[in-house]
Amino acid sequence: MLESEEAARRLGIKLATLYAYVSRGLLPSYPTTDSRRSLFDLDDVERLARRSRSGRRVETRLASVTTAVTQLRDDGPAYRGKPVADLARTECFESVADLLFSAPTGAAPDWRPARLGRPPQMAASNRLSWAVMMCGARDPLRSDLRTESVVKKARTVIASAVESARGPQQGVAREDAHRESKTSVAGRLALVLADEPSATLVGAVDTALVVLADHELATSTMAVRVAASTRADVYDALLAGLCTLAGPLHGGASEVAHGLLVHAERVGVAPALDSALRWQGSLPGFGHPLYSGGDPRFGVLMQKVNELASPEQEWMVRSLVDLARAQAVPAPNVDLALAALTWAAGAPPDAGRTIFSVARLAGWTAHYIEELAERPLRFRARAVYASDR
Repeated sequence: MLESEEAARRLGIKLATLYAYVSRGLLPSYPTTDSRRSLFDLDDVERLARRSRSGRRVETRLASVTTAVTQLRDDGPAYRGKPVADLARTECFESVADLLFSAPTGAAPDWRPARLGRPPQMAASNRLSWAVMMCGARDPLRSDLRTESVVKKARTVIASAVESARGPQQGVAREDAHRESKTSVAGRLALVLADEPSATLVGAVDTALVVLADHELATSTMAVRVAASTRADVYDALLAGLCTLAGPLHGGASEVAHGLLVHAERVGVAPALDSALRWQGSLPGFGHPLYSGGDPRFGVLMQKVNELASPEQEWMVRSLVDLARAQAVPAPNVDLALAALTWAAGAPPDAGRTIFSVARLAGWTAHYIEELAERPLRFRARAVYASDR
C-alpha cells in the first residue's frame, strides 16, 4: 500500500489532484486507523498511471518495484522511514549503511578491507571496479546469498574500494594497517582528497556519503536489481551498478559541475555560466527531474561544504546559484554540492564520482538483498519491432 504523497508522485500529480481522483471515483482509497490518512493500492495507482492524458490506454510491461529501502519525498529521501537530512546530522555513514541493510544490532560490525595487494595504476573509478572484482575472486563462497553473508561481503567491499581509491602511491603501509582499520570510512576516503585531511573535511565527506547512499530506483540501482533477479552474486551485481554509474549523466555529473566551478574561478561567474549554456545547453549541477522545488540534498551537503570552503569559494558558489536563480534556471542539485566539496578540498575533478560510487555501494546492496526476495527473472521490457527507417 502507498501513502498519499507516494501515490501522487507515481502519478505525476499534486495531492489536491489525487484527492479529486478519489472523489470522482477514479481511484479507490483505503482508510487507516488515523482518520487523516489514506492508503492506495499499488496496482490501482499503476493502472491509472497507464492512462494517457487523452484517456487512451498506453501499452506497457514495465515491472513495478515495491521497496522499503528508500522513499523520495518533498523534503528529500528517507531511508527506512528516516529522513536523510536528520541522518546526516546524527549518524555516520557506517550506521546509515547498516540501516539500509537492515543489519541486526549486536556485535560491532567489521569494516576492515580485504588484503588485495597494491592496486594497479589506473583511474580511480577503475580501481573501484578492480577492488570489487578482487574481493569476489578471493571469496571462496561468493555465491552465498544469505542476507547476513551479503551484508558482511558488502562491508568488506566498501572498505576495500576506499583503500583502492587511494591508489598505489597512497596504499596503507603494513605497519599502519591496524591503525587504518579503526578509522571511519569517511576518514579513509578523505585521504583521497587531501594528504592530511582536517576533521572538517572528514565530516563533509561523511555527510556526502550519507546523502548519496541511496536514491530509490535510480538507473544504476535498477541495473543492480536486474542482476539480482538473475541471482548473480553480490560482487557481479555491484559491478553492474558501477558500470551504469559511469555515465556523465549519472555518477559523472559532479565532475562536469567541478569543471564549471573551476571555469568560474578563472573567468568569473557570469562568463562561466554563459559558456556552459552555450556549449552544453544546460548548467551542470542544476535541476532534478524528481525535485521540482530543488534537490533538498544540496542544502544538507552545502552546510558542511561551507564550513570547509574559503570565504571566496563560498561567495562564488552562492553567486553562481543566485545568478542561475535570477535567470529562472532550475535549482541546484546534489551534484553541485559534491563538486563544491571536491573543489574546495583541492581534490581532482573525478573525486566526486569516487565518493558517489562508494556511497552508492551501500544502497545497491540494500536493493540487492531486497530483490533476492522477489520472483527471479521478473524484469523483461516489451519490445516493439520497427523496421529500419
